[in-house]
Amino acid sequence: VLQFHHQILSDLLEDPQGGLLILSSGLSLSSLLCTLVSLHHHQHQGSLLLLTPSPSLKSRILHHLRLPSTEITADLPSNHRHSLYSSRQILFITPRILIVDLLTNRVPSSAVSALLLLSAHSLSETSTETFIVRLLKSLNRTVSVFAFSDKPHAMVSGFAKAERTMKSLFIKRLHLWPRFQVNVSEELEREPPVVVDVRVPMTKYMVGIQRAIVEVMDACLKEMRKTNKVDVEDLTVENGLFKSFDEIVRRQLDPIWHTLGKKTKQLVSDLKTLRKLLDYLVRYDAVSYLKYLDTLRVSESFRAVWIFAESSYKIFDLAKRRVYRLARSDGFKLKGQSKSMTGKRRKSRGGDEEEEGGGGLSTSTDCGLVLEEYLEEAPKWKVLREILEEIEEERQKQASSGEEILVEGGADNNGIVLVACKDERSCMQLEDCINNSPQKVMREEWEKYLLSKVQLRGLQTPQKKKSKNPKGFGILDGAVLVTSAQNADASSICKQEHDALVAAASEIRNAGKKDIDTGDDPEPNVIKGGCKKAKRKGRNKKAPANARVSGKNDNSSNMGAVEDKREIYGAEDNEGQTDETSPILRKHIEEADATRFGESKRFPPVHFYALESDQPILDVLKPSAIIVYHPDMTFVREIEVYKAENPSKNLKVYFLFYEDSTEGQKFEASIRRENGAFESLIRQKSLMMIPVDQDGHCLGLHSTLDPHASSSQNSITRKAGGRKEVEKEMQVIVDMREFMSSLPNVLHQKGMRIIPVTLEVGDYILSPLICVERKSIQDLFMSFTSGRLFHQVEMMVRYYRMPVLLIEFSQDKSFSFQSASDIGDDVTPNSIISKLSLLALHFPRLRIIWSRSLHATAEIFTSLKANQDEPDEVKAIRVGVPSEEGIVEDDVRAENYNTAAVEFLRRLPGVTDSNYRAIMDECKSLAELAFVPIERLAELMGGQKAAKTLRDFLDAKYPTLL
Repeated sequence: VLQFHHQILSDLLEDPQGGLLILSSGLSLSSLLCTLVSLHHHQHQGSLLLLTPSPSLKSRILHHLRLPSTEITADLPSNHRHSLYSSRQILFITPRILIVDLLTNRVPSSAVSALLLLSAHSLSETSTETFIVRLLKSLNRTVSVFAFSDKPHAMVSGFAKAERTMKSLFIKRLHLWPRFQVNVSEELEREPPVVVDVRVPMTKYMVGIQRAIVEVMDACLKEMRKTNKVDVEDLTVENGLFKSFDEIVRRQLDPIWHTLGKKTKQLVSDLKTLRKLLDYLVRYDAVSYLKYLDTLRVSESFRAVWIFAESSYKIFDLAKRRVYRLARSDGFKLKGQSKSMTGKRRKSRGGDEEEEGGGGLSTSTDCGLVLEEYLEEAPKWKVLREILEEIEEERQKQASSGEEILVEGGADNNGIVLVACKDERSCMQLEDCINNSPQKVMREEWEKYLLSKVQLRGLQTPQKKKSKNPKGFGILDGAVLVTSAQNADASSICKQEHDALVAAASEIRNAGKKDIDTGDDPEPNVIKGGCKKAKRKGRNKKAPANARVSGKNDNSSNMGAVEDKREIYGAEDNEGQTDETSPILRKHIEEADATRFGESKRFPPVHFYALESDQPILDVLKPSAIIVYHPDMTFVREIEVYKAENPSKNLKVYFLFYEDSTEGQKFEASIRRENGAFESLIRQKSLMMIPVDQDGHCLGLHSTLDPHASSSQNSITRKAGGRKEVEKEMQVIVDMREFMSSLPNVLHQKGMRIIPVTLEVGDYILSPLICVERKSIQDLFMSFTSGRLFHQVEMMVRYYRMPVLLIEFSQDKSFSFQSASDIGDDVTPNSIISKLSLLALHFPRLRIIWSRSLHATAEIFTSLKANQDEPDEVKAIRVGVPSEEGIVEDDVRAENYNTAAVEFLRRLPGVTDSNYRAIMDECKSLAELAFVPIERLAELMGGQKAAKTLRDFLDAKYPTLL
């Protein structure tokens, strides 16, 4: 165990009541938890409850934990769970199961010694975890409560979140351990690994796309500033690089969301899309990036604001240029007719002017269009292969000279190289690049892209009657005709481009079919000598060595000195290369590259790791070299901890950054953001006030708002010497499934007794007459769509006299479905207001209650329960449950209600919602109704006209067919 971990544990265990620990991300929270669990388990005789963490954190804990542990699930019977609580073991349990067991007295509170909450940043005053702590503390004040978080930036969102969280959890000690803490930095920097910081230059097209995206993002932020609805300090491009930016903006806009215009709402969504575009630019290959842009063009072209920004066309155009270009089959390139045409001109390598936007063609002769493949490889691919070759060379030199040092019998130096990528897809693609040539990987992606174009075209074109000359004949036959210059415009260029793509895809598909039919390998492509020569010349000409390795310490990574300086050749300038021509597709196969790949040096054993999986990969593999392909602050800290735990291991770390990219900017900004969060928490800690009682126990969040303290001082002595009346405890029966929400917690805070049971009808039973079905806004929309709400209301109306539909809004969001201008006069199937109106018309006895927040709902429940009897738990459980004994008198189950006969009665002429119950009380069956005299019917139905209508219907003769 590391020394600063020892210090953290000793600080935590000083206070027997527990504490809140906020740790920098990546500083091995899982191993710290395991050590704490082991120490606490040996020192105390009691069960240790861990509220179930995320699956990744749980797997890390189980990896480090050396003690037996048990997971409590809902499948275990209640008596088995009770015995487990008393077994003094380490138990993993979900909050929903634990709170139900606490309310039903299945948890022996004296047998619980400590409770561990592993995601304190996600807690609030109304969360189920705080409900659990409040119940446990009320039953056993000696229970220790430990809360942990490794996301400090989430602990500073909102007003005094850390202080309010501590009061909610009855904790009075806050422990802050940032990366810049003296003990942490000294230990991690004592024997740092050897770090090589590789700065890879982006291609000029990548630089252009990045610049265009940043310009569009800046334009969207300027538009949002004009609304005066968001704090301007938060609206920066640097903040826009993080996912939390969406939360910051939505938190400010949610209370006024219904008053915003469509443009402002769309800008919030556009900023999220642009952040993804920046991330995917440096993460994925050129073809995948173009495919993603194609989907955006289709899905967002009509409503997105960013597409209409000035620089947005550059994103699409340059992404296309990374993959392919259009040219004429006779060798001429497409030119613009005049400078007045839309779009900008760019000088190509041969001196020709090439149109980026729409434009005409240079000649009026009809000629076929061909695609020139470019297939730009990611610059990091080549650098990764060079690093792997270099690692293998160094290893072979050490092995040949006998300088290899075996530590602990050679088990430590296993020669594994770990490559860390952002996601699983990148890992698979990089592995494919290492095993095969990068050109082959790009070609496979390109063929998939083309074939998807053909499939999409087949879906969009409906099947029609075949003619002699079908429309696609020329395209699928391998020739695309170009229209004359007079008729050519931007739309025709796009159509010809699409036709060329479809034709190229058809050629690939036909070639694949031919290979399947013949069963032999396809013949090698015949390459013209001139084209081949020109291509080799362009391919072998390398750009100057503009990649660099920084020679100073990288402050962002905090990982020691950089080993050396060396040069890495950047991406090649392939703009002017000439490809060999085929009828439609110009193949992009390099024989020289293929032979060079075949003769390449052997690579060391490589393991690819997806950072999103969040597994303890370093402790399992124990690599001797790590290549951080996608920089991540948390993983960098994990490397530091791994090296500090294994100081004798020779570890070399390579960082691959794109030079002058948002990738490096985001990495550095994440460290600045975490440091700023810790500085804010340090200031909050110096001003924090936690109320405690005379025994030193924390009083909780609402201790100063106790109404009994003030009422006893101001009591009137005339009323029996100030004696207070004994208040009757209110009871609410709550469905088990409702414990996913925070409402039971708020009701318990109001002093109500919560009885958790499984209900067939309703969510909350307030009295024998009142049943409440609670719907959040999202659940309401889903219930209307699925039709579930109609069935639920129908059951409530059948069994309860006062069925209530409670529509509950979030406290931090607008108390409105939609703005008043969006509500139309007519009933429409898609309108939520229309659906609610139809529901109220169909069930006249249904009461609809609107609640602004959880606390407003608790106040409404208190008002509804006034002068009402308390609900019967046994009876509430039986409602709606089919009976096995048949009909039982005075029961509420379904067999006692002939629902079909009631529905038939309500549909008879003259019978309305106001008089059908009176008819049911008078007549025991429909047969008896037929013999009731018209005078009596007039009394029951409230009028002679309604009675005559019903009597005429019942006495009408059956029509015959004679």
